[in-house]
Amino acid sequence: MTEKNQLNPILKLVLDIGPLVLFFAANAKFGIYAATGSFMVAVLIALAVSYSLTRHIAIMPLVTAAIVLVFGGLTLFLHDDLFIKLKPTIIYVLFGGTLLAGLALGKPFLSILFDQMFHLTEEGWRKLTWRWSLFFFALAIANEIVWRTQTTDFWVSFKLFGVVPLTFVFGALQMPLINKYSADKK
Repeated sequence: MTEKNQLNPILKLVLDIGPLVLFFAANAKFGIYAATGSFMVAVLIALAVSYSLTRHIAIMPLVTAAIVLVFGGLTLFLHDDLFIKLKPTIIYVLFGGTLLAGLALGKPFLSILFDQMFHLTEEGWRKLTWRWSLFFFALAIANEIVWRTQTTDFWVSFKLFGVVPLTFVFGALQMPLINKYSADKK
């Protein structure tokens, strides 16, 4: 089996967060519908750039793009921002549920996703998977609370300035577990 080409971590970050930054900027300048359209286009461009550089597309960005296109399309077609606001909740529940399903099947899917970055023991992958699953469910609840109780502009800002930093902090807080259960130390 040949090893997959990997993106530079900085470029990967730009491709992951860039569409969200554009969504925020377009919303501030033109409103939620223009932001939704630009978000949809930016997600497709990010996938195309990723594919052109690596000749593969990871499953999470592909699933996210599909949901962005479906719910963004509904938002624009029906002229109802409810759909774009539901999109993060659906993605977070889908990711959290998929991780739990993997655990139930005895295959922690995070080990497939992060195996090239981390080499953990089986117990380490199981614990890390539980944590990420619960984190995704917490993000789903937070998204529901924010979009139902705050303005659209606040919700858009929360996605960029709330969820993104929370995800980085949560990921960083997993380093002690990753270090403790590193298979490289055993």
